[in-house]
Amino acid sequence: MPNAHLHELMVDELKDIYNAERQLLAGLKKLVSTAEGEELKNAFKEHLQETEGQIDKLKQVFQLLDLPARGKKCKAMEGLLNEADEIMSEFEGSEALDAALVAAAQKVEHYEIATYGSLATYAKLMQHDDVAAIFAEILEQEKNADEKLTQVAMSKANKK
Repeated sequence: MPNAHLHELMVDELKDIYNAERQLLAGLKKLVSTAEGEELKNAFKEHLQETEGQIDKLKQVFQLLDLPARGKKCKAMEGLLNEADEIMSEFEGSEALDAALVAAAQKVEHYEIATYGSLATYAKLMQHDDVAAIFAEILEQEKNADEKLTQVAMSKANKK
């Protein structure tokens, strides 16, 4: 396999993002219940469903790599979700709540975009074409979610 030196790194990042996505499920449920605007609630609900599908896709990656689907604690996601919890508490009842929630959610999206971009590159370099395609598909979903959040922020949340 070309670029085999990246295999261990890719597997480590895969385990990390698998755990991150599982943590995010709970975080998105909180965001759905906390958001005030319907458009933002719907964006969070939509991404919650996508996240469930992404977890299934990550399980496929583990299977393609002949590895058990096991994560490792993603401290980055844990920190981002803790920050989102703080924002929910600090801005509860504020007109800026939804804008703050968008900002917190976009931090998560940017972490995911960086991770999936790296994973897709590693897989491509090692000629794991099926795996690279899955990572690229999830990467596009994350970019779309980020763009949707920007649209909600610009049309509603930031203007409230």
